[in-house]
Amino acid sequence: MKALTLALILSLPVPRLLPPAQPSLVSNHQPAKPKGGRWYFAANGHAVYCYGPVMTMPQGQGGLLKVATFCRGDQTMVPLKD
Repeated sequence: MKALTLALILSLPVPRLLPPAQPSLVSNHQPAKPKGGRWYFAANGHAVYCYGPVMTMPQGQGGLLKVATFCRGDQTMVPLKD
């Protein structure tokens, strides 16, 4: 009985592990199309990329403030330098 079990086990095919798949060097990822944004010079001295229109907003002191809307980095409005 032991000999029969041993013979049965030895006659089974040995599973082989495949080497890990190599990542392909050619990317099939296509770059995102630009959304029609534009670069602006913010009041704090940094450049910002915004997708929305430029608007003029009233300030508390009675003046007007030019802002760019819907900017990269989840910023809704960024004050612009004139």
